[in-house]
Amino acid sequence: EVQLVESGGGLVQAGGSLRLSCAASGRTFDTYDAFTIGWFRQAPGKEREGVSLIAVSNGATHYADAVKGRFTISSDNAKNTVYLQMNNLKPEDTAVYYCAASMLRFVILEPSDFDSWGQGTQVTVSS
Repeated sequence: EVQLVESGGGLVQAGGSLRLSCAASGRTFDTYDAFTIGWFRQAPGKEREGVSLIAVSNGATHYADAVKGRFTISSDNAKNTVYLQMNNLKPEDTAVYYCAASMLRFVILEPSDFDSWGQGTQVTVSS
């Protein structure tokens, strides 16, 4: 099982930016037949929701409608790290952000498709 550690969360004003990192330990990305990293978030009293994912083997990405045009996911396979650049943040982006890994060949942005999770990092956007 891969271990994931998120970092980069914090407090930012609306309109500001943050970059989250998800560092994976164990095997390097390129040794997996299929490996996808997803970002999810969970606000108090709400269900966990998908934000974005990247298939690290070919760089294919997907974004939730709520973050399209504002968030960018990328991977540095040499560092076994995936990033989530978050721009033009809004108060409704406030949540604990989690990264998760999936080794399924066909993945959708749903928590049930991911089986290794990080501990989460808090993002708070003030108005």
